[in-house]
Amino acid sequence: MLGPRSSGKQRRCAQWFVLTRLRAGSIFRRPGGCRYSDLCASIKVPVRIQRPMQLSVQGKQLNVGDALRTHINDSLVKILGKYFGDAVDVNVTLSREGHHLYRAVVMAHVGRGIRMEAHGDSSEPYPAFDAACERLSKRLRRHKRRLRDHHMKDGADALPALQYILAGDLDETDEAGPTADDPDAGSLSSPQPVVVAEMSTQIQSLTVSEAVMHLDLADLPALMFKNSAHGGLNMVYRRPDGNIGWIDPHGNPSA
Repeated sequence: MLGPRSSGKQRRCAQWFVLTRLRAGSIFRRPGGCRYSDLCASIKVPVRIQRPMQLSVQGKQLNVGDALRTHINDSLVKILGKYFGDAVDVNVTLSREGHHLYRAVVMAHVGRGIRMEAHGDSSEPYPAFDAACERLSKRLRRHKRRLRDHHMKDGADALPALQYILAGDLDETDEAGPTADDPDAGSLSSPQPVVVAEMSTQIQSLTVSEAVMHLDLADLPALMFKNSAHGGLNMVYRRPDGNIGWIDPHGNPSA
């Protein structure tokens, strides 16, 4: 029992014990029925109240029942709760692809610019989601140490930018070549491609290893970032041989 005459060392030991139990998510009682919140108050340990995970589950061409929603919520809380103390926003989309295939897409956003995405396919909705969850869990385990260090950054050095989506395929008119109505159609000298969408984004300041982590967690084909070593724009991308490519116009003096 701590009292007014308890030493500083005794109080520090008690604080360490309480915080350890809090991080473990356990609730314990001491003799007399006093709960851990009473003990926290007695030794003045600050307790941070966290916002719960914000989960959105959508179904495309299928109905998502309460049992599946509960399974999705419990699985994500168990996986993401190991790595993140702040709030997590998660969007899960389940869709029917053809007659005998289901696809699950899990997209998670964790404060300070960490984005994750994983996919899973199966003949049933539950295994499809479980496959996506397993892929996400493997990536989190792979980057566990670096992810915890990166999560402490405030993202103040991010560079604002615009992201465009361009039309990918030429229509029949473009393939046919220039016409009287549009002399530039089908010509490589056409001044501007067709912009389908325009969005605001941010180019984060990262080390190369952090950029590779972001590329892997979000399952991206390529990622542009601001190299924190010299401030220049760099890119990492997935190579056909399975390795990761790195483009740095400034060069890499340490290589």
